[in-house]
Amino acid sequence: MSNSILTHFLTLNDGFRCPFSAVQAKSSAVKRCLTLFQLLDWAAFPERSLDRYKTVPPTPYASAVGAFLIKLEQGLRSMSQLRAYLLEQPGLCELLSFNPPDRKPLIKGGIPLPSARHFTRLLREIPNEALQTLLDSSVEELKKACGDRQFGETVSVDTKLVIAWVKENNPKESLSDRYEKENQPKGDPDCKLGCKRRHNRRPMVTPLKNPLPGGRVEVGEFYWGYASGVAVTKVPAWGEVVLAELTQPFDQPDVSFFFPLMGQVERRLGFRPKYGALDAAFDAAYVYDYFDQAGGFAAVPMASRGGYQRTFTPEGIPLCAAGLPMRLKYAFSDRTHLVERTMERYGCPCSPVSECPIGHANALKGRGCVSTLPEGKGARIRYTLDRSSQAYLNIYHQRTAAERIFSQAVALGIERPTLRNGKAIANLNTLIYLLINLRTINRMRMK
Repeated sequence: MSNSILTHFLTLNDGFRCPFSAVQAKSSAVKRCLTLFQLLDWAAFPERSLDRYKTVPPTPYASAVGAFLIKLEQGLRSMSQLRAYLLEQPGLCELLSFNPPDRKPLIKGGIPLPSARHFTRLLREIPNEALQTLLDSSVEELKKACGDRQFGETVSVDTKLVIAWVKENNPKESLSDRYEKENQPKGDPDCKLGCKRRHNRRPMVTPLKNPLPGGRVEVGEFYWGYASGVAVTKVPAWGEVVLAELTQPFDQPDVSFFFPLMGQVERRLGFRPKYGALDAAFDAAYVYDYFDQAGGFAAVPMASRGGYQRTFTPEGIPLCAAGLPMRLKYAFSDRTHLVERTMERYGCPCSPVSECPIGHANALKGRGCVSTLPEGKGARIRYTLDRSSQAYLNIYHQRTAAERIFSQAVALGIERPTLRNGKAIANLNTLIYLLINLRTINRMRMK
């Protein structure tokens, strides 16, 4: 990496030249930001073309990213506050190669300080792939700082709700079609309607008009917005860091984040993590298969979706209710799930069915037991995993690492961003997780 981040900012084209000593002011804000910026490999950042302009040079993406990191670090809520802060800090403007208006130019051939509206446009237009290169750099620095072969061996995967900035999410607005997914909010064309949590409740009092039938009433919390998924690992004695992140509309299931996140994790670590700590939303056969193939296991609680607890022979053949090995009848492809998979249909081993040794209810009805399972080892692990063992509990307790990352992200404004499109929100989320990693690296180097 270059000796100074300023060298990168000021040599983006031939017009930007300034000695590094010019920004070594006594401002604590400049020193703080310079310390964070130097932790990243800016040489790998894919900058846009800056050699074609007629009058005003375009703002480099690197300068804009530096400004957005300053906004998050200083806790500024809007782009207007960011611009006002930069006007009060000439050293930061010089660091980012900005020339404040109505002042003597700090940098010969520098670029004008963008307006608040232009900052918002830049946040929307920067390719997220460019920001992912900076996240790559932060993970690489963490690997060097840890120097431990076990870094990233256990990952925690979870998702966080990002509430869209639309009136449909305002409970004080009187809207009859608030939760109609066909009515896209005008305030944000990219957000989607989803359910944060759902549960059943028995009505306490039967209303006089339109009485509810007996049973339970389904109650849920619905929002228009996005979901931010992360893959997190814990660094002993230092805290948690983000290995991968992804933002999708809120109507996507949690398990749809798994393969994209783990693909990023494998690329950045160079190997497949052995252990995973996930919640019941990720209770799927291919999740167990993924970590089993790496030589470990996935600590995932079993989701209560009906059915019964299956048992198997040592060869993986399911047993019927009477404890007899079932017979494989046929296999078929299931394309209704997130991942296309081959399903196996097993039938009752009793022939005829009336000879069931325990007189099962299905035998009395003239049909035998039937079991349908995905092909592969993961479906068997889902039922046979010992969730009371100490090894399972040690891994599962690390699931809260993602919750602690989300707590830091909420403090940085991830939950209710004042943005109105998906690209800007996805870029903001990437920058938030990048800053969390940079803070951890800085603490590790200082101590």
